[in-house]
Amino acid sequence: MKEIAFDEFYQLYQKESLSVLDVREVEEFEALHLEGAQNLPLGQLADIFDRLDKDLLYYVICKSGMRSARACQFLAEKGYDVINVQGGMTAFENL
Repeated sequence: MKEIAFDEFYQLYQKESLSVLDVREVEEFEALHLEGAQNLPLGQLADIFDRLDKDLLYYVICKSGMRSARACQFLAEKGYDVINVQGGMTAFENL
């Protein structure tokens, strides 16, 4: 599985338009999220992943990197190009 450290991801995020997939629950997402991120809770991913564009590279984020790692494994098996953001939104809160 491809992974990126949060600091490296955030530098890219500030310079480029990235496709960010946030797999936290809706309440977590509404409380704090990165601008432009798409919320697709991990619990619903199996039912709605086909809404995603297979031509895009997705940076997958959660609170700490555990749920996003599971989401990346699932999506990669379905043929999507994904990168797990290590540290997640916890790292963002600690900037």
